Amino acid sequence: MDQYEPRDGSLSGKTVQTALILGITGSIGRATARALARRGYRIRALARDPVAAAAKMSEPFPIEWCKGDALDQLSVVKAAMGASILFHGVNPPGYTRWREDGLPMLANSIAAARSSGARLLFPGNVYVFGPDAGREVDETAPHNPTTRKGIVRVEMETMLANAARNGVSSVILRAGDFFGPGVESSWLSQGIAKGGMKAKVLYDLTPVGHTWAYVPDLAETFAAITDRQAKLGSFEVFHFDGHWIENGNVMAQAAKRAIGRADIKIRRFPWIVFYLGAPFVTFMREALEMMWLWEQPLRLNGRKLRAFLGDTPYTPLEAAVRQAIHG
Repeated sequence: MDQYEPRDGSLSGKTVQTALILGITGSIGRATARALARRGYRIRALARDPVAAAAKMSEPFPIEWCKGDALDQLSVVKAAMGASILFHGVNPPGYTRWREDGLPMLANSIAAARSSGARLLFPGNVYVFGPDAGREVDETAPHNPTTRKGIVRVEMETMLANAARNGVSSVILRAGDFFGPGVESSWLSQGIAKGGMKAKVLYDLTPVGHTWAYVPDLAETFAAITDRQAKLGSFEVFHFDGHWIENGNVMAQAAKRAIGRADIKIRRFPWIVFYLGAPFVTFMREALEMMWLWEQPLRLNGRKLRAFLGDTPYTPLEAAVRQAIHG
């Protein structure tokens, strides 16, 4: 898995294809770039400041940097020229401006995919569902979100579905909460085990089941899907079921074993702090809007994905949590 193929245009007798990664300095963008590079893709990335972005990366494969902004359609279209894959891994930071920035950025990626003929890969999430979805949902479950972010995510998926009718092929891979090595904005790193190996206390986030996505497995799944493009329709939706954790204590115990300190305490997460801070702190207010996902179990059914891929990438929980915390 750590060996990368040469970029000499002769991989399996085929011309090397290019994948444009939007959001390569983020956890899912970086991991997907690695997974695609292992398959022989030439990796291209868009950044407002390519020099600063390149300084954040330490990859064993070359990255072709393009200067531009995901909010500028022309720069995205130019960057996508000659690409066969466009990975849309950009999100407005801090749970904010999803409508103001998230929708235009996706519209620009759609325009770029239309111009280049690239297939667009889109990381979806469970926000498109509402409390009425039930305990386990497949790709046909209704979208009745009760939150602003959920409504925006439905609009984004609808944009992709509509674009598919006009020649833009795409894949949505829905997943649960991200965690993994280098994933800084994660409920594992910021909620359960803040401070990583130096955490002074661990927190149990929820008494109910919760779906988690180990980012290296999710990225490998995106890459595996590209291996079977000939079998894909113009618009595909898959559920990545990842790790279903029966309650928050299971995740906290896994973190405790990863840290290796028997004396570290596990406590219930102080959600009251979020309620008190919500009027003053945007992130807390935005996080509380999705509180129902910590109060009600929502499990993704991954049967369709397994039927399509066969075996799906899966790292056992103990190893995944250990790598996430040590990373």
